[in-house]
Amino acid sequence: MKNFDVVIVGAGPAGGHGARLLAKLGYQVLLVEQHENFSQNIFSSAATPRETLTRFDLPVEVVASFWQKVRVITTNVNRSWESEQSLGAVFDFAKLRAFLAEEVEINGGEVWLGCRYVQHQQKQGKTLVLLKKRGGETIIVATKILVDATGYARKVIYEHKQAKPDFLKGTGIEYLIEVETEKYQKYADSLTFFLGYKWMPAGYSWIFPMGNNRLKVGAAIINEEHKIVKEIKPLKYYINLVLKEYIKQYKIIDVHGSILQYSMGLKDIYYRDNIVAIGDAVSTVNFLGGEGIRHGMEGAEIAVKYLAGYLKNQLADFSEYQKEMQQRFALKWNLSEQISRRVYLEYSDGKIDKGVAYLTHLTTEEMMEVLFNYKFDQVPRGIGKYLLQKIRSWLQGVWRCVF
Repeated sequence: MKNFDVVIVGAGPAGGHGARLLAKLGYQVLLVEQHENFSQNIFSSAATPRETLTRFDLPVEVVASFWQKVRVITTNVNRSWESEQSLGAVFDFAKLRAFLAEEVEINGGEVWLGCRYVQHQQKQGKTLVLLKKRGGETIIVATKILVDATGYARKVIYEHKQAKPDFLKGTGIEYLIEVETEKYQKYADSLTFFLGYKWMPAGYSWIFPMGNNRLKVGAAIINEEHKIVKEIKPLKYYINLVLKEYIKQYKIIDVHGSILQYSMGLKDIYYRDNIVAIGDAVSTVNFLGGEGIRHGMEGAEIAVKYLAGYLKNQLADFSEYQKEMQQRFALKWNLSEQISRRVYLEYSDGKIDKGVAYLTHLTTEEMMEVLFNYKFDQVPRGIGKYLLQKIRSWLQGVWRCVF
């Protein structure tokens, strides 16, 4: 039976980055992934600001495409913000996870693909983890710390049939398509979002560039009743609507989907004895836009500090990890949740149109702060500029009438 300092279940961005950091610190790490390769289960829109690459020491090889423009289309409004320089990237999700796993192995850790977590138990002072390889082979390993990085499934941190907190749930479906070069160039430098009743009444849709004449076209919905729209069509209807009106000719390469479960008020279980949860397993995701990659990696870095402290016998538990995570994320995450409920479930179509019209008066830098740093205090500036413009137009009209 093999012994490890840390076993991490789930090789997504949080699990992979956490394993990478621990391996670099010299700990014996095992990263477990249920899929046989990273091209499986590739759902993630994976848009991120440019500084993410530097912040987490990621190579350009994991990027599918860079973008320098954000476009928002509602039922009646079409607005955009752009820069002469690259504003951000869309990751190749498979290459990102493969890179992190390779880093784990380069630094002395182990990565087991096609290996599914079954259960764990405490025995004679050790945590024994039961894993099952593809084909049915069962393996038992021992570890000092077991980490749940299984995302919304939360397979490890919750005991069998243990009650979970209330979740705000979302569902997304995404098409990876191939288009002609001329069509691709229209979207190659942009993140395009669709809001409003026409495009997705209880969520949003999108078109993201993936390089090599490929685009991601998807839609996501909050799984709760809309306050105004009583009949919402299936997700694929809204994706096909975007394809019909904006893409027209395309070849479908892949269709994939996923679920997001966000604990309202961040009431997840962060740890239990020597079991620790990271990433989406503790709701480390912005529910307003569904962005989770860089936040999951940031949360993994926070966790690694406390995992190392525990392994050095400097900490008796992980209460400080939970405290720091909630201090870092709770305020902006709770605000994002409240805004997402209002925008996606309560606003009228006209109010969504008007809101995007307000945002038009933000600079590109201010819009980036709203989208990726959740600085919603920028929005009143847009409203002020909008009203000022209206007043100026009115005064000009009066001036023309008088003179």
